[in-house]
Amino acid sequence: MSWKRLVKCTKVPNIRFHDIRHTHTSILISEGVDIVKISRRLGHANPKITLEFYAHLLPNADNDIAYIFHKAIQSNAK
Repeated sequence: MSWKRLVKCTKVPNIRFHDIRHTHTSILISEGVDIVKISRRLGHANPKITLEFYAHLLPNADNDIAYIFHKAIQSNAK
């Protein structure tokens, strides 16, 4: 069965097959799956390609880095 026919028969919103791939990737990232594993699953040549498209979805990446840096400075100041 073709994708368009499947969408029509199931009466789901008309979305592209590629949109499902993007949603799948977004969910994996939000659940904390390692970007290298996701990259392999998508068939990308390397994780850099995956990050170019999905880096904005990494949850609280800046907050985590700031916290790690803050803790490192605190422990070195003692």
